[in-house]
Amino acid sequence: METSGGADFCCPGCEAAYAAASTLEDHAVYSLLAHDNEDGSYTLSLGVEGIHCASCIRLIENALAAEPDVTGARVNMSTERLTVTWTGARDRGDKLGGVVTKLGYKLHALNDNDAVAHSQERTLLRAIAVAGFAAANMMLISIGLWSTGGETMGVATRDLFHWISALIALPTVIYAGQPFYRSAWAVLKEKHTNMDVPISLAVILACVMSVSETLRHGEHVYFDSAVMLLFFLLIGRYLDARAKGKARESASKLQSRLFGVATVLEGGKVSQVPIKELRQGALVLVATGESIPADGIVERGASAVDMSLITGETVPEAVAEGADVFAGTVNLSAPLQVRVSKASEKSLLSEIVRLMETSEQGRAKYVRLADKAARLYTPVVHAMGALTFIGWWLLASAPWQESLLHAVTVLIITCPCALGLAVPVVQVLASGKLMRAGVLLKSGDALEKLTGIDTVVFDKTGTLTIGRPELKSHDAGPNDFALAASLAAHSKHPLAGALRDAFEGDVISVEPVEVPGHGMEAHIDGKSVRLGSRAWCGGQPDDGDAVLELWLAVDGQPKARFQFADQLRTDAKETVSALKARGLEVHLLSGDRTQVATDVGAALGIDRVQAEVKPAGKCAYLADLKEQGRTVLMVGDGLNDAPALSAAAVSMSPSSAMDITQNTADVVFQGDLLSPVLTAYDHAVFSTRLVKQNFALAALYNVVAIPAAVLGFVTPLVAAVAMSGSSLVVILNAFRLNLRKDG
Repeated sequence: METSGGADFCCPGCEAAYAAASTLEDHAVYSLLAHDNEDGSYTLSLGVEGIHCASCIRLIENALAAEPDVTGARVNMSTERLTVTWTGARDRGDKLGGVVTKLGYKLHALNDNDAVAHSQERTLLRAIAVAGFAAANMMLISIGLWSTGGETMGVATRDLFHWISALIALPTVIYAGQPFYRSAWAVLKEKHTNMDVPISLAVILACVMSVSETLRHGEHVYFDSAVMLLFFLLIGRYLDARAKGKARESASKLQSRLFGVATVLEGGKVSQVPIKELRQGALVLVATGESIPADGIVERGASAVDMSLITGETVPEAVAEGADVFAGTVNLSAPLQVRVSKASEKSLLSEIVRLMETSEQGRAKYVRLADKAARLYTPVVHAMGALTFIGWWLLASAPWQESLLHAVTVLIITCPCALGLAVPVVQVLASGKLMRAGVLLKSGDALEKLTGIDTVVFDKTGTLTIGRPELKSHDAGPNDFALAASLAAHSKHPLAGALRDAFEGDVISVEPVEVPGHGMEAHIDGKSVRLGSRAWCGGQPDDGDAVLELWLAVDGQPKARFQFADQLRTDAKETVSALKARGLEVHLLSGDRTQVATDVGAALGIDRVQAEVKPAGKCAYLADLKEQGRTVLMVGDGLNDAPALSAAAVSMSPSSAMDITQNTADVVFQGDLLSPVLTAYDHAVFSTRLVKQNFALAALYNVVAIPAAVLGFVTPLVAAVAMSGSSLVVILNAFRLNLRKDG
């Protein structure tokens, strides 16, 4: 395809983007809502009005993808949310937003989503009321027309009834059809189509044909069908809007925590500041019962905080001076003064919202399949409508009125809504439900990949155990203890953290190097100092005990042994048993000594145990499983086991609130229980089952409905009910996910 300027385009979507950019006169400052990414790019998330089918999604995404510097563009149909990422200047977001608005869609800030949705619902309800009132009155007239013929009634009386029907129907169609007409006209102005174009065309054709027949004193009048058609289409759209609102509920509730005002204490004066304007270093006063407005550190006060938003745990967590608190959590028992450590857009809650957006917009296999099907919608539906008219009129020698009615039916009934909703509604509901259970999806295809696993490999420390070991005993003198604590301060290993916490003195300034799989090493006063495993530090051969330990060595000579105790997660045994009961093979892969790992495996019922495995060995172990044809879920520390996690088909990790965004796993869970692993797997299996069912329902609808409409077995009214019903069936099937009990 060639433009007037001589540029070639591969598809109409690319040409649309070129045309939109060349005529852009939109000065909206969308870029103010963009947030910067670590790699220097920008990401902008906005609400989109006017999306009703997968064809709309394809049009917007193609237009944005054709823009220079755009690295990603995704529209989520169920949440009506656009996310676009680009490189270059921040104000590029204004032009990208203009590209979308020039295609006929309206954009707004995400915090306006609820207000916009409520306004749309009110508009639809008013249109439904008008169409319903008109349809009820027209039925009284239609009964007279249906129950007797023109010979008995008389042509003059029939014409009078037709004109009365026209007086009721035409104003109704003009007013009640506006939600469809506005959307159709907006895209037609830009020389494109969406689902509302054939719907609007069908209603207008039915009315034009009826007016023509009335003027000609004919009997083929379908004013009542046009009004009833709109009535049922509007009901379907309203219920669809309500269902989308329910699907957006989790993300909307999270977003609402990021808006509002905070009480700031500065220079002895108290002032109210919008939460979005809070910056690092501000001192915030949080009253009892209030949400904490930003991530920070408690500077004064002690209280209990409801952390369920972050961890999924319902038991309040005690906090005191020096404790970390997070935006969106609720202060329950006493006032707090919190020093803000992160600006609002960089808070943990903001990151969780972005993670949810990422998981909901992921291009899993079924999303890609729906996208491909949507590309065929526009040309196919209009071609089928035209061919149906030609076939009935020319080949079947039917009256043009009847032929046109069959074509109208095809335009209405051939709808990709059910197919477009098949995946995103399930994704949104699943990610929201898992989030409430303390499980966050970090990749869009995580649920799909979880469904296919047949093997689960657990790390031990921090995964099967709580990961908060305590120092129980040691034989180090004061100087050796200080050396060990100084090296431990630079490690994220749980044992190192416990050693550092147990030391009450001042640490020495050192710059150690971490040797993966062994420990920490530094040079102090010309001496080599190591803190790590028994073998690396020159300790005596393993005597067979199962004690967790770290050794300190100076110049290759062992100086001290530190012994720790860690607790298994309380539900670890039950979770392992449940996974095995689902037919999954369970392995334990640990860097600890053989006796320690074997004892843990025996306690949990894990037969396949591999101990004393270095990071490279873990990758090799997973590679061997893959060669055996196994599809592996690796559950381990997302900070220390990154190579092993990336080697698995899918990965999960327990994670504290502090390091959740640094985690490399596909799925992150919080809290002291292991059951989220089982919960995530069960939700993945059930969600994938629902997606397959939705695809089957959508395919069955089209296979049955389209031939029936072409062959004339379906009226426009039945087509309207069927089209709306197919979308609602898919949505209701997806909502079975919310009815399912966890565990």
